[in-house]
Amino acid sequence: MSKLLLLFSFAGLSACGGPADPIWAPQDAIQKYSYRHNGPPMITLYTVVSTKSGSGAHSGLLINASERIIFDPAGTFELPFTPERNDVHFGMTPRAVAVYIDYHARESYNVIEQRLPVTAKQAEMIAKRAKEYGAVPKAQCTLAITRILKDISGFETISVGYFPKRASEWFDAQPGVQTRLITDDDADKNHNVLFEASR
Repeated sequence: MSKLLLLFSFAGLSACGGPADPIWAPQDAIQKYSYRHNGPPMITLYTVVSTKSGSGAHSGLLINASERIIFDPAGTFELPFTPERNDVHFGMTPRAVAVYIDYHARESYNVIEQRLPVTAKQAEMIAKRAKEYGAVPKAQCTLAITRILKDISGFETISVGYFPKRASEWFDAQPGVQTRLITDDDADKNHNVLFEASR
């Protein structure tokens, strides 16, 4: 239990400034946990928003391409079954996605989930750019996500910048986007997975 509590400590979602933290999981771990989702090509932007100030605190990008990964730049999320290479987590099964949401949705933070259909080619290009981006310095989560999207066909109008809610607003304006707001109550009711994750 203490190990799990440490893993999911409610320390800050991302530190305010500081260097990148390079992590490189071995290839055998990547191969063991790699997950191919049978859904359509899709990217999902997760925006963590303070319930007190309404300001954006963090951004993460779930990418469903030939495998499903999440680009969680400068994030603190980790699981033993989602090996990480420089802020890209592999093995994003439905269970892992549920843990990711439950980890971020808490009393002081809501999570905006925005699912945007893309072509298979777009999904592969976005995944490739995420894998090649490198470890992200603290407080640059949205900057990294908007940078990898900017040069992708169909994403040219996204503004590159530091502010999570601006990226969320851009996603909200795109045709076909599906948005839902996840609160701490929703996460507890729908997932209840934080303390189940190590079983």
